Formats: sequence, C-alpha cells, structure tokens
Amino acid sequence: MSIPTATQTATPERVLLRLDWQVIRRLDGLLQGDYRTLFYGFGVDFADLREYQPEDDIRYIDWNVTARMDTPYVRQYSEDRELTAWFLLDLSPSVDFGTLQHHKRTMLVDFVAVLARLLTRHGNRVGAMMFNGNAHHIVPARSGKIQVLRLINDMLRQPQLPRAPFTNLNLFLRNALNSIKRRSLVFIISDFISEPGWEKPLSLLNQRHEVLAVRLWDPREVELPDL
Repeated sequence: MSIPTATQTATPERVLLRLDWQVIRRLDGLLQGDYRTLFYGFGVDFADLREYQPEDDIRYIDWNVTARMDTPYVRQYSEDRELTAWFLLDLSPSVDFGTLQHHKRTMLVDFVAVLARLLTRHGNRVGAMMFNGNAHHIVPARSGKIQVLRLINDMLRQPQLPRAPFTNLNLFLRNALNSIKRRSLVFIISDFISEPGWEKPLSLLNQRHEVLAVRLWDPREVELPDL
C-alpha cells in the first residue's frame, strides 16, 4: 500500500495559505511594493538607440548599427506596465524523489506558488508549461490570485508516473521557444536529469527571454547511504 505524499493530499487553498503566512508576506514587505525595480530594463517594445555606456548590458548592443557607426550602440526598450513570467516545470518521475515530507515535487510547487503570488500581487501575469516526460500541459499567462490557485491546482493534479524514459529537456525547451512569443521572464525548474542536447535550446531561449534556471536536487541522489 502506498502512502500519499504531502503534495498529493494538499489543496491549492491550503498551499497558498501556508506560504502566504510563512514566506510571501515577509518577502513582499522586503520588496516594499516596488517589485518592478528588480527587472529594470526588462522591456518588450523598442524605444530608441543610444551610444553604449560601460554599465550597459551587452545583450542590448545593436550589432548592425554598431558596424555602420563604428561605435557601439545599444537598444533601449520602453517598460511595459505588466511583466509576463513563465514557469517551465519538469514533472518527470525523477522529480518525485525524496522523503515522505520533502519530495522535490513539493519544493517545486512551493517555489512556484511563492513567486507566482508575489508577481500577481503587483499586477503581473504568470503562466506555466508542465512536462512529465510524455505530455505537455500549458496554463496560459494571466494575473490575479485565481490564476495562482489554478497554477497550484494544475501542478497538484499532474499524475506521478511510476516509470518513464529520461526527461527530454531538449524537446521541452524547443516547445517553449515556439510557444512563448512575447519577451518574458522564464523560470526553468528541473532537476536537469535529462537526455543530452538541451544546452543549445537553453541558449536560444536565453537570447530571446530573461531566463533563470532553478535546479531541484536531493543530497541522497549523489551520496551513498550509511551501512
């Protein structure tokens, strides 16, 4: 008989209530209502060109104009009032590894819930792409607390597969490249236990979006147990 994990017995409302008291309120207070400043320069609409300054991000250099003018120029972007964030979630069988209380999947759900709530509290949109090794599930980007509850609910409802082939992050990231059209903040949350070849699509995704990779891991995956 299998014993249900904390993730399996949770509800979206309970998850969000617990995290709201333990984490979200504290982080939101530290940010002092100015969450957008963390993503200064994260624009989607081209506004102007100007000469490169030493403190500028080299990713914004316009190489065509630089070649014509014989001096570096950078692109400036107008700020959107809203930020769109996407969570690319690896829900393959290896993510279900862990103790009864601390599965990697539980950490994934908590992490996404905290960030999604912080983002939506400041009017931003969040969406998700979930991949379990066999199929994709997409939650379109929207704002509001209801969207956070939907994200949590969909994560909790994703079945735990007893066995499956190695995660194909290459395929998952290429699907994300084709699906996320607008420049966004992208969180890739995975244990990165995958078939090889995912580095190239990750690089392409990083050229188009602002990408943050979050690795889930458990020390017992790399340490021998005591005998």
